[in-house]
Amino acid sequence: MPHPDAATAALIAAATAVRDNAHVPYSGFKVGAAIRTADGAIHIGCNVENVAYPEGTCAEAGAIAAMCAAGARDILAVAVIADSPQPVSPCGGCRQKLAEFASGDTPVTLTTTDGAVLDTTVGALLPGAFDLDYMSRV
Repeated sequence: MPHPDAATAALIAAATAVRDNAHVPYSGFKVGAAIRTADGAIHIGCNVENVAYPEGTCAEAGAIAAMCAAGARDILAVAVIADSPQPVSPCGGCRQKLAEFASGDTPVTLTTTDGAVLDTTVGALLPGAFDLDYMSRV
């Protein structure tokens, strides 16, 4: 089912394309992620497994690393896709990573290869995120 927002559809398309590049010889579970930054650029990542579990890298972390490597720091939107029965959510660590570069109301679109879509936000995925306010006495 197509997403009504063209910018979100482009983000999903980028995540879908990079998902094919995932290195998942152990689980077979390919994930693609795409993030749009304040400058309008889209940065992508896919999961990369390693035989020495848990040394792999999540798709979201890869997209964030690509964003930082490009010199960007502000996430405006996120899309994540996997071949799963329902939209796949970022793991807890990736939720915290997203919160480092996004506001609580940053939109996150979770989708499946079958076209199921769940729209949420970074704040809904990680209520009570650890942020700089906790370190105000340091």
